[in-house]
Amino acid sequence: MTDKWLSLSGAAKVLGVHPSTVRLWSDKGVLPTHKTQGGHRRYKQVELSLWAESNQMSGEIEPEHMMQEVIKTVRMQISEGRLQAESWYQKLDEDARAQYRMSSRSLFHGLMNYVATHGADAESEAYAIGYEYASRAHRYSLNYVDAAQAFLFFRNTLIDSVIKVYREANVSSGKTAETFGKMYTFTDDILISLLQTFQALNSHR
Repeated sequence: MTDKWLSLSGAAKVLGVHPSTVRLWSDKGVLPTHKTQGGHRRYKQVELSLWAESNQMSGEIEPEHMMQEVIKTVRMQISEGRLQAESWYQKLDEDARAQYRMSSRSLFHGLMNYVATHGADAESEAYAIGYEYASRAHRYSLNYVDAAQAFLFFRNTLIDSVIKVYREANVSSGKTAETFGKMYTFTDDILISLLQTFQALNSHR
């Protein structure tokens, strides 16, 4: 049992985080990782257990566990039909609506990576997500106000979900304030990227 080797996805299940978070931790040298001759990542279960215990004691991986609960809450809120009331959403056909529902994942995963790496590579990550939202809005003939409203819908749904999860978990006010500070910093950068990209796309028409 203690010598069991795990794949990247298996390690993610053990640690309760998204596989992309495990990949980032591995790349940054945060997590004990081994590579096969073929270049695949492998993890010893005993090492993961010891690492998780030490980090839980210091509180370093709490945000990633919280994010798993946040995503569940977000999915529930979106499935309850809140999108139907959005004016920008009503302008889209079914294919476009499906694309926007899926685009929420990039925001959630990007935020998890941002928290997991303490902001490393945040600028490029925020730019990429902003570009994705702008390109999608442009492709479906939404204006820049619609594009911003679409992003803010998913951003605010995420924030509402974090509030709910943190309240239920009785997270300290200090930790909550720190997390919200990171969320606003990261998502504000995304919004700026979105608007800049949208403006650039329109100038090339």
